[in-house]
Amino acid sequence: MTYILGIDSSCDDTSASVVVDGSLVLSNVVSSQAEIHEKYGGIVPELASRRHIEMIWPVVEEALKLASVRLETLSGIAVCQGPGLIGSLLVGCSFAKAVAYAKGLPLIGVNHLEGHIFSVFLLEQRPAFPFLSLIVSGGHTSLIRVDAFGSYRELGRTRDDAAGEAYDKVAKLLGLGYPGGPLIDELAEEGDPESIPFPRALIPGTYDFSFSGLKTAVRNYIEKVSLNISSDQSLMQNVCASFQAAVVDVLVKKTEVAVKKEGIKSVTLTGGVAANRQLRAAMKEMAERMGIELYVPPVALCTDNAAMIAAAGYLHFVKGDIAGLELNPRAYLPV
Repeated sequence: MTYILGIDSSCDDTSASVVVDGSLVLSNVVSSQAEIHEKYGGIVPELASRRHIEMIWPVVEEALKLASVRLETLSGIAVCQGPGLIGSLLVGCSFAKAVAYAKGLPLIGVNHLEGHIFSVFLLEQRPAFPFLSLIVSGGHTSLIRVDAFGSYRELGRTRDDAAGEAYDKVAKLLGLGYPGGPLIDELAEEGDPESIPFPRALIPGTYDFSFSGLKTAVRNYIEKVSLNISSDQSLMQNVCASFQAAVVDVLVKKTEVAVKKEGIKSVTLTGGVAANRQLRAAMKEMAERMGIELYVPPVALCTDNAAMIAAAGYLHFVKGDIAGLELNPRAYLPV
């Protein structure tokens, strides 16, 4: 059996996981920094990297303990190399290189987006190649055709804000706090998604996304109604529901068009925003209507986590794609 220790410190969560043969998760520990960054309404990179330094060893130690595995018995260490916040990435990469050197273990660099793509390989049922991967998170919104491991073609990406970033910025406009995604999703459940005609940036002729204009439309609407929206629960719910409907509509429609044009029979939905209930429901409805298979990880494997890094790392390990100690983090790292 192949035991891979995965490490992810790409943003504001410190995570470590032990995965066997790229599919069996023995442990997946995540230390969240939400409480630290909540007062600022978003992530402060310097604070994030400092917290990673404090938590990286306790989190790894806990992951090994839960998996009943020692460092010496690991087959390799997979670490997120990028993309992400450079200070945060530096902590994870430096730690992984130090342990790999000290214990003589193979070191594997993993692209964060590749981790999201292959998080679905931690499910009992896996998609067959080729499949479309819709990655929706705070830092990324991409539609990628996956023909094989290591063979990817990005069909579309956001031209400005990622979907999760738009959620956080709208939540800040509404005074809801951070992270904004779960808060908006909860309020949207009681709102009317058709109450406010927020725009859909479909950008004809391309699979690209754009959410900056939608965010601006929400801000303009709040200013237009000239109300203290925090004291009007019904209005708050309607704004959240209408905003969320606009985001979901674009994501689903773009994916549907890509499925038809590419002739794909399987779609995966991953990334932090994949935890959104309306998006999951809308993608499921689209898949059933089109007669295709939809694969969505459980919520714990949608947000940033080290299990997905270990899953992708295992595939690199089997392929013999081992990194040297010169491995360095990269804030921008295309898949």
